[in-house]
Amino acid sequence: MKKLLPVLLSGAALSLAALSAPATAGDRYGQRPPVVLSPDLSAPWVMQLGGQAAPRGGIVYRAKPQPQRARAVQQRSLFASPRQVTRVSAAAAPRVKPAPARQLDPKFLPQTVAYNGGEKPGTIIIDTNDRFLYFVLGDGQARRYGVGVGKEGHAWSGTERITRKAEWPDWRPPAEMIKRVREQEGRILPVHMKGGPENPLGARALYLGSTLYRIHGTNQPWTIGRAVSSGCIRMRNEDVTELYERAQIGAKVIVI
Repeated sequence: MKKLLPVLLSGAALSLAALSAPATAGDRYGQRPPVVLSPDLSAPWVMQLGGQAAPRGGIVYRAKPQPQRARAVQQRSLFASPRQVTRVSAAAAPRVKPAPARQLDPKFLPQTVAYNGGEKPGTIIIDTNDRFLYFVLGDGQARRYGVGVGKEGHAWSGTERITRKAEWPDWRPPAEMIKRVREQEGRILPVHMKGGPENPLGARALYLGSTLYRIHGTNQPWTIGRAVSSGCIRMRNEDVTELYERAQIGAKVIVI
């Protein structure tokens, strides 16, 4: 027992010496660590210490680190103008084919004009060059409408009479027209299409003699004033409806 007492005393002395000795490089901390708080409430309150120095026993508020890419974008936006940021080069931008103009020239809207010709009231005169249809009223006046006419190679002239009238007519394109459109345009026309808003003949049709030509409406009113048809005379639906009420079966139609 007497032999163990010096050994215990010497061990206690060594422990006291270690507590009183200054911290060495091998210790984890050389001074009291600061408490680091994060402004992000989703993060833990106590953060692991970094390599920055802090006052003894102080509190360091560390901002939430931003990703490197987000900081770069934020810094660039401070100096770049909006035009520079959103600019797209002409080579990279997709090319958009301009839509066909769908404005109707006001001169093709219906109006009453002076007429000094020799045709009697009820006669229809179609000027394919100026794209106008005249319905003779009498008393030196005529009602004028804009029309679409036959395209190159399909224009015609002559005198016919109205042999039939139809409301919302069915469309049966002739076999020759079906073949021509398929070969030249690559479109397949139907053999028969029931009358309605999508029908190319529109709201009304006035059939001319025994020909395949008609004065009819259209589902493409922006083509009025142009040479676009296969020989028929097309009008706006509201205009052909008005003409339908005025013109009688047997009326003379002059195409010039």
